[in-house]
Amino acid sequence: MAAVTINIGIDAKGRTAVADALSAFLADTYALYVKTQGFHWNVAGPNFAPLHEQFGLQYQEFQKAIDVVAERIRALGHSAPGSLTLFSRLSRIKDEAAVPKATAMIRQLVNDNEALSRAARAVFDIAEKAKDDATADLMIERIDIHDKNAWMLRVQLE
Repeated sequence: MAAVTINIGIDAKGRTAVADALSAFLADTYALYVKTQGFHWNVAGPNFAPLHEQFGLQYQEFQKAIDVVAERIRALGHSAPGSLTLFSRLSRIKDEAAVPKATAMIRQLVNDNEALSRAARAVFDIAEKAKDDATADLMIERIDIHDKNAWMLRVQLE
């Protein structure tokens, strides 16, 4: 079977660079999704109800983002990572095996959302260089979401 040509206005080198950057971003998003969901299940203490709700809203939003990012990788003509092995290899988000206190959970999620905001900025730069406006727009959306998440968590530490 002959290879299918992709002619979306982004050259093969640019598509590969963006897809590689998006793959790491996808792994980071998946890792933060899992961590946030675990914190949602296990948070305890006097702020249980609002933190449980906040963590729940955040992990549900990450779940949607995972699919959007993976589909963008596919639109660029590449395979999206889809295994725990690949996510573990690609992710820069530190896993949490313990159940920390609520304040430590908040600190970790602030740091992780800030890390994803920085990662999205890096992907944006790569996408912009490749003239990939769709990925650049997606990263602007992700930056806004992670900056807002970090802020809404951070104020609880003041």
